[in-house]
Amino acid sequence: MAKNTVSDFLIQRLKDWGVSRVFAFPGDGIGELDGALGKADRRGEGLDYIRPTHEEICALMATAHAKFTGEVGVCMATSSPGAFHMLNGLYDAKMDNQPVVAIVGQQGLDALGTFSQQENNLERTFADVAAYVQTIVSPAQAQAVIDTAFRTAIARKQPCVIVFPHDVQAMKAVEPTAAHWIARTSDAPAEVGITPPLDEIRRAADIINAGERVTFLVGHGAVGATDEVIEAATLAGAGIITALRGKEVVPSDVPFHTQQVGLLGSLPSLHQMQDCDTLLMLGTNYPYGEFLPKTGQARGIQVDLRPEQLGLRYPTEVNLWGDVKATLTALIPMLERKTDRSWQEKIEGEWSGWEREMLDQAMQSFPDGGNPRRIFHELNTRLPENAIVTCDAGTTADWYGHHIRLRRGMKGDLSGRLATMLAAMPYAEAAKFAFPERTVICTIGDGAFQMLGMNELITIKKYMHTWSNPQFIVIVLHNDDLAQVSWEMRTEDGNPVWEGSQDVESVDYAGWAELLGFKGIRVKDDDFAAAAIEAALAHRGVTVIDDYVTRNAPPLPAKITSEYRNNMIKAMLKGDPHEVPTLVDSAEALAHEGIDRVRGALHIGHGADQNRD
Repeated sequence: MAKNTVSDFLIQRLKDWGVSRVFAFPGDGIGELDGALGKADRRGEGLDYIRPTHEEICALMATAHAKFTGEVGVCMATSSPGAFHMLNGLYDAKMDNQPVVAIVGQQGLDALGTFSQQENNLERTFADVAAYVQTIVSPAQAQAVIDTAFRTAIARKQPCVIVFPHDVQAMKAVEPTAAHWIARTSDAPAEVGITPPLDEIRRAADIINAGERVTFLVGHGAVGATDEVIEAATLAGAGIITALRGKEVVPSDVPFHTQQVGLLGSLPSLHQMQDCDTLLMLGTNYPYGEFLPKTGQARGIQVDLRPEQLGLRYPTEVNLWGDVKATLTALIPMLERKTDRSWQEKIEGEWSGWEREMLDQAMQSFPDGGNPRRIFHELNTRLPENAIVTCDAGTTADWYGHHIRLRRGMKGDLSGRLATMLAAMPYAEAAKFAFPERTVICTIGDGAFQMLGMNELITIKKYMHTWSNPQFIVIVLHNDDLAQVSWEMRTEDGNPVWEGSQDVESVDYAGWAELLGFKGIRVKDDDFAAAAIEAALAHRGVTVIDDYVTRNAPPLPAKITSEYRNNMIKAMLKGDPHEVPTLVDSAEALAHEGIDRVRGALHIGHGADQNRD
């Protein structure tokens, strides 16, 4: 071994696996590794060490790094307290199928099982979240544990955890030998560009060729296969729907791409699901079965690298275990070009109408505050080339889904199935570290901003000098409410909003930015939204746009069901504290839809649920 200690060896092995950046927080449980990282840095041989304000952010940033780059994200923290803090970010990686390796400290080997301070069973702690978790108990074992963690993370697209006891970190590194119980391992990753058997691909092609109304549902697992998805859809005469995390896969200018489906989706996407006779699911585990075709309506095909997720959401006929790009490359020569384009033309026509509707929604005014849609509309029309946009899982995600149209080369993401409000800022930071030359925009609610966003402006202040382009924009929707949860209380459970849980203390977010030396812009009039976006894009630095908006703008689904309507009425009858402005703003939103499908939808007796529209 050219290096001296097991910590030195680990650092070099990370480099062998292609790691150049780690998101880490120090502590005594991982102190020897921290010291080795410092020594390597002084020699000019270190890793890019990013230290945010909390260990949870380390793990979220590592997950985001994996999402935006396709590389393994790496995070580090000390023993029990730091390790526990990383769990949320690692669950984000687990549920969104991302390769992440977490390295966590541990007390010395002799302390294990003795109830020593900060000594806990970390293997048991991480057993549910990690595809592989193992403690390095000797220098000879280190290579095998590190290599297995990385190879497993890549092959299974899951987080893995290396537990690194403090005394082992300082032990002298050894070369594994050809001996009993010793594993000599490889740092070569497993190939994941899997192509299913050709006879199964032929079965899939026959189903698609026989279909008259084909729809593709595309998820984040199709990243890297943009051209193949578009070519296959063009041949099949198919419409395309993207899951929210698959938004960046298909450019918004593809006319038969109708964006998302579901509560955050479009009406043309809903109609595709209701009318298609063939459904091809590509790299997605879309979990909302109520928005998929009815059983027996459509013949189904699914392509995914996670075999346990094949056939899980819809009774598909053909399940192809494979990489989306590789599978489509093999499938495309088997597809017959459809001459009847009526299905696509219908989709394109509906999409044009939906875009007019979204513009109308963005331009309406509310009597009790700004329209949260407006800032997203103005941002979308001005997004620079190769921009990266993140959002949290509150109502921000609704406006992101409804109004942001990512063009080719742009990126956008959020925490998917974990749906954590915490991720918007760590995601944006990780994107900026990975692509420092690009403009990054974080869209975030005030509740999420108070959780992790405000402190992370300090991290940005610390590191922005390392970015070739320091432009970083944060748009805070300032409504003093946990708005998504408020609407869920009303429309899912029929409960009035309880201010004790929902109110968010009002803070001068632009002032906080100015205190740190950043540009702060306050938007208290919708007509100033465009100027605010233009000022932020013209500023070569960090800008926080503090957008004061109503808490009562309804995140209307594409179809307003009787359940949605009736629960809303129940909540109002039970004494919702914001009853009057909520009803007024809801009426404004419905009136501005501009079409008959939602007029009176909140009034009993109009039969909105009997009509598909």
